[in-house]
Amino acid sequence: MFQKALKKKRTLAVLGTIAVLALAGVAVAYWTTSGSGNGSGSVASSNGSLTLHGTITSALTPGGSSAVSFTADNANSSSELVGTIHAVVSIDEAHEGAGCKASDFSIADTVENQTVAATASGVGLAKNGSISMADTAENQDACQGATISLALAS
Repeated sequence: MFQKALKKKRTLAVLGTIAVLALAGVAVAYWTTSGSGNGSGSVASSNGSLTLHGTITSALTPGGSSAVSFTADNANSSSELVGTIHAVVSIDEAHEGAGCKASDFSIADTVENQTVAATASGVGLAKNGSISMADTAENQDACQGATISLALAS
């Protein structure tokens, strides 16, 4: 009986040792495994856009010019840069229909290169533009009292 118990203990010991070595082998295999994969992310192509405003500071007459002041609103969560402001002139329909021509007005691009802080509103831009009204050989009375609009882009 003693031998039977001893044999049983040896068998259990051998099986225990095998189990421990098997678990250690799995653990080593787990920690030394290798693999591969991919990851990706993205960066916004833009954080939004600014809203630009232009104000013609004085009335125009044929051959005259006026400063144009600019402000910007930035509703975005990061700073935005105002580069070069380009303006397209248009005239209200009534005056245009009467013969006032948008082509009689010109405004050059205005280089600002100014950063507008996140969530800022009504930020005055450093440089003014200039709009002028040509003095043509044609009668320009149709432009008297016209509303001039500027479509601004940067």
